[in-house]
Amino acid sequence: MRVLHRDPKTGEIKLRVENPDDLWHLHNLVLPGDHVRASTYRREDLKSDKLRPERGEKVRVTLTIRVEGVDFQAFSDRLRITGVIVEGPQDLGRHHTLNVGVEDVLSILKTWRPHELRRIEEAVAAAQKPLVSFLSLDDEEALLAQLRQYGVRELATIRAPGHGKMFPTGDAEKAFFEDIVAQLRSTETGEAFVVVGPGFTREAFVEYLKAHAPTVASKVHVHGTAHAGMQGIQEALKSGVGAKVFGESRVGYETRAVEKLLEAIATDRPCAYGPAEVQEASDAGAVETLLVSDAVVRDPGIEDLMRAVESAQGTVVLVSRHHEAGQKLEALGGVAALLRFAIR
Repeated sequence: MRVLHRDPKTGEIKLRVENPDDLWHLHNLVLPGDHVRASTYRREDLKSDKLRPERGEKVRVTLTIRVEGVDFQAFSDRLRITGVIVEGPQDLGRHHTLNVGVEDVLSILKTWRPHELRRIEEAVAAAQKPLVSFLSLDDEEALLAQLRQYGVRELATIRAPGHGKMFPTGDAEKAFFEDIVAQLRSTETGEAFVVVGPGFTREAFVEYLKAHAPTVASKVHVHGTAHAGMQGIQEALKSGVGAKVFGESRVGYETRAVEKLLEAIATDRPCAYGPAEVQEASDAGAVETLLVSDAVVRDPGIEDLMRAVESAQGTVVLVSRHHEAGQKLEALGGVAALLRFAIR
């Protein structure tokens, strides 16, 4: 994300979307009631004496809408912002949807909260971090995925050919590896490529990669896991492989925070979860780290809770629901806390 302009008087921040992760950040920044200005397409007005008016052609216009809803579509790298037109050359008071993608520019006008400004700073800094891909495989299946700031995005699944007399084991493995490499050649793997999984298949594939795709092999990092598939990738993230390979990642940071909470619950160390229990802890000044799922961040009272924790020198971590740790937090009520001391 790149900040193009700031106007403290009007509360306007003009941003350029530089990668799909920025769309997730915007999903958490743009709230109902905010104003968003962007270039978009709208059908032009045509005056006609006919009973049924003619449909004009779509023309590019700059509109400002008052936001009513925001929909993040991770699978399509699009963000849909819906609202009522409050400024523009036509159709004031009518509904319109802004479809925001990579390279688009938009302005957000609002009263900015401290944690929202911090999120913009994080997004700007994260744009400089390398793109990292994962391949998690065993002898039956390989999963290719990318690590995004909001979670792990699956790109492709490659299944191994069947074994049997008509297809010798060695030939099956070679065909399997050929299919994986073919997929890699048509995919942007980024600056680091992490291969995870159990057993000998992982090591055999890395050797095959060195011989047949040395450019990709030059950026490979190998990490053994007990499982393949998405479970293997999550296992690697929990172990801190992200920090070892490419520095701190947002997903790794959030995952470790949630794992620390779950460990505190299991060992009966000071913690709280669920809105009522966490609010009680906040009122007592006991919250050291507040974890909030982005699924509930818009709920009434959550903003006040976050502000109260920060005022008491606590840390607030917003956790994406698009990865496994975020889903665990959501199952606990979407809000939880690590405490400085027990309150009961």
